[in-house]
Amino acid sequence: MGMKIQHVFFDLDHTLWDFEKNSDLTFQKIFNIHQLAIDLPTFLKVYKPLNLEFWRLYREEKITKTALRYQRLKAAFDAVNYSISDDLINKIADEYIDFLPGFNHLFDGTFEILDYLKDKYQLHIITNGFEEIQSKKMQSSNISDYFDVIITSESVGVKKPNPKVFYHALKVANADVDNSIMIGDSVEADILGALHVGMKAIHCNFENEIIDNSKFTSVSSLLEIKQYL
Repeated sequence: MGMKIQHVFFDLDHTLWDFEKNSDLTFQKIFNIHQLAIDLPTFLKVYKPLNLEFWRLYREEKITKTALRYQRLKAAFDAVNYSISDDLINKIADEYIDFLPGFNHLFDGTFEILDYLKDKYQLHIITNGFEEIQSKKMQSSNISDYFDVIITSESVGVKKPNPKVFYHALKVANADVDNSIMIGDSVEADILGALHVGMKAIHCNFENEIIDNSKFTSVSSLLEIKQYL
């Protein structure tokens, strides 16, 4: 796999940047500020699957960014029977975006694998995350300098797995499908999206989920990537 690769494209959230841990800490801060009388673990247990579902709708262009930010919170508060005004939900939605990049937990091995790769390849980011906070996340966690090109789906106007995102990223990075590989956690958005345009791909399966990975390589930790690149 390593013979022809010159460009390594990473996803950010859930791949390098520990979204779940940082998101949990963000909610903890918000709940403390507003003194919300809800058990945080109970809230997060219902919020997380709802968030994934609303992100799927957003990825498929079925809801707007504004709707995503409001509806995932509204649905979660409704699910735990907590009465809250729309004004406060919108305030929390804004605070979440403001506070989230301030937390900077990365997955184990992030710096080690980036140090290992940076002398051998050009490294880039392709992310579906919100434009206004992705660069802040990378700066606060000290990984910005590793990457040459950072592509957000918002800057392209469509989201992974749409081929346009990958073609745009390849063009900006001056790369082509034959010398590029995508590394990410989402089978649908990152892996199948990359394979569809002819790139190679490595799936970050940190949760060790049961998947059919006969078409691509999976790793259970970032440092395992060394075996393939």
